[in-house]
Amino acid sequence: MSRRTLSPALALALACGLLLAGCGGEDPAGSPARAPVGAPSARGESMAPTADSPFWVDPDSDAARQVRQYEAQGRTEEAELLRRIAERPVAEWPAGDDPVPDVTRAVRGAAVDRRTVVFVAYNIPHRDCGMYSAGGARDAGAYREWIGAFADAIGEAKAIVVLEPDAVPHIVDGCTPGQYHGERYQLLSEAVDRLKRQPNTRVYLDAGNPAWIDDPGKLVEPLRKAGVAEADGFSLNVSNFQTDDTVKSFGARLSGMLGGAHFTVDTSRNGVGPLAGDREEAWCNPPGRALGVPPTDRTGDALVDAYLWIKRPGESDGPCRGGPAAGTWWPEYALGLARRAEG
Repeated sequence: MSRRTLSPALALALACGLLLAGCGGEDPAGSPARAPVGAPSARGESMAPTADSPFWVDPDSDAARQVRQYEAQGRTEEAELLRRIAERPVAEWPAGDDPVPDVTRAVRGAAVDRRTVVFVAYNIPHRDCGMYSAGGARDAGAYREWIGAFADAIGEAKAIVVLEPDAVPHIVDGCTPGQYHGERYQLLSEAVDRLKRQPNTRVYLDAGNPAWIDDPGKLVEPLRKAGVAEADGFSLNVSNFQTDDTVKSFGARLSGMLGGAHFTVDTSRNGVGPLAGDREEAWCNPPGRALGVPPTDRTGDALVDAYLWIKRPGESDGPCRGGPAAGTWWPEYALGLARRAEG
């Protein structure tokens, strides 16, 4: 996932050099061993949300497994810190050519306590302009099949789907070559329609972040072409670090241009805001960041439907600043985010 601010020259260069190869999703060596879904920790407690949380917490997330490993090793302090991640709901990112197993597992887990599952659909063709999270469906037909299977697997469950991070902003910034724009708009619009056929599914089209597309007016027509009017709104700050106040101000301006559309905010790693200064790749594994507001639908803002942890805290943004491949669990970074969080 890229959450960068690209110069026009860099965007053009990346577009001309588009790579279509996908990224592997295997667990890295040394990852904590998986325990059965719902398995208790060494303290005899499952990774469960607080009683009033509307969202599902995955008891077998990387963070939850890391907690169990730390507890088994007697590393009590680290285990307690990581519980700040493990016991809070984060988005599920179904991977591979078949999303059904991942979606089904989450839906079944959430059904026990009637929670809402937060998903990210991230498989658009020519994804991420060939950068750290390159890949996606091989063509339009494959994507239609993938999103259809995704929606079928949700069924009647309560779900929020953040639809295709980067896809619209990469049209706006020029990173995605022009010959793919029409197809992308069509696929996004169709995806919104398909997901909204599920009776309890809410859909939010990704709209980047204020540091990436700084003029909300540039997003209005692209979001309309992508079907935002049929969605439940748009999502902001996915995988980025902009402060809540900055994002809400930007979102309110964009909402006003879209007839009052609502939005969600990714607060997973924005507890101390973005890395200071105009630095190259400030979006990629920046040091000194912290967890933000825990996921909730009680935002106190009529336009903000939820604060969500869309980026999974502790997963790398890519091979920068010593990080592993994009999407790989990185416990040292996770511990830093948790340690610097308030509360």
